[in-house]
Amino acid sequence: MKQQDVRPCFVNAIHDEKKGKKHKGLLITHPDNKKAEEYIAKARANLELCDLYKEKGYDYKIPEEWFYTLYYCALAILSKFGIESRSQKCTAAFIRYAKDRGLIKYDDEFIDRIIVYSDKDEKSDVDAREAARYGSAIKSKEVSGKYEYMMRLSQGNDRRYPIHKAA
Repeated sequence: MKQQDVRPCFVNAIHDEKKGKKHKGLLITHPDNKKAEEYIAKARANLELCDLYKEKGYDYKIPEEWFYTLYYCALAILSKFGIESRSQKCTAAFIRYAKDRGLIKYDDEFIDRIIVYSDKDEKSDVDAREAARYGSAIKSKEVSGKYEYMMRLSQGNDRRYPIHKAA
């Protein structure tokens, strides 16, 4: 599936729902600003966890929190559009679709960080999250080296995709 091609995400979700299965795609619901605000609150809580993990020396947990901080922001955006997602791949595809059509204004880096790539050579924060989670190390020089940058990015302090803008 091309990143911009969200149609299969909707078609497959509807098909699954009709069969009585939990869908793995996108469903049209209704715009929900309250849910969007809740996702942003959850994203902010994740950033607090990053500080706690850093303080305790649990670097391996931080990439997961960074990823989910950005992902919750994406889910907040979908909530504002009235879209329910049960797929990281489809969430990123919808965000790309909305950006490409001028419906939202976010830097490509925001979208690129939450994309799930299937090609081995293409990497995103999904890969960093999985490497940290399933690897054997507790401390990480890579996490320490980019901690301030990622926290600024996740908090929206560099204005590329502010956390407060999604809500």
